[in-house]
Amino acid sequence: MELVLLTAIGVGGATVIGALIGFIFKKMSHKFSDIVLSFAAGVMLAAAVLGLIMPSLEYGGRYGLLTTVLGIFAGAVCLNLIDKLVPHLHKLVGPDIEEHNNASLNKVLLFVTAIAIHNLPEGIAAGVGFGSGDTSQALLIAGGIALQNIPEGMVIIAPMLASGVTPRKTFVCAMLTGLVEVVGTLIGYFAVSISSAILPFALAFAGGTMLYVISDEMIPETHAHGSERGATYALLVGFCVMLISDVLLG
Repeated sequence: MELVLLTAIGVGGATVIGALIGFIFKKMSHKFSDIVLSFAAGVMLAAAVLGLIMPSLEYGGRYGLLTTVLGIFAGAVCLNLIDKLVPHLHKLVGPDIEEHNNASLNKVLLFVTAIAIHNLPEGIAAGVGFGSGDTSQALLIAGGIALQNIPEGMVIIAPMLASGVTPRKTFVCAMLTGLVEVVGTLIGYFAVSISSAILPFALAFAGGTMLYVISDEMIPETHAHGSERGATYALLVGFCVMLISDVLLG
């Protein structure tokens, strides 16, 4: 349990580390942001497939394939419903934001809400990984999610500062998005610990939510500013980094 808690704090804390980097590099180009986020998408993709979906098939037994497929779609549909029901913004419109502009501030806050929404299933994915009992695989998933959280924390800083939010409040918002991930990790861990029978479905569900975020949000965002070739290779690099890690640590 101590390892789970420390890992949860580490995963959520990666967002804070990204936020601190964001304070240092307040003006990032779209190209740099797209490449960093694409690398994160590749890491998430590998974590979803290797760390969640493949184990779901292994643990599923006789009906493993059906359970995994249903779990993937259930996770995607669940996140899709949250997208529709909770007011938020997928991305900021336009490269610059006027200072002290209330409309822009509202957009930024909705954008931060979107990050918090998607941090919850990522945390659940990390927690479910520990619930499987495979500590090395769970740490790999958590590490992949933490790597993805760093650029995520970076990209929310500049828009918030530009819209008039004080550095202190900006940092608090970044911490809160990380805290959501800590909560998600504990939820995932305890849900699977209560009933191991739901483990195959839970693994696939978590994988489905991550695939949804990658396809619906990360890839379109990183291909929207003319850097799609670099973004594509960055995604492949991120995927291969996780693949190599899985082989060496497996």
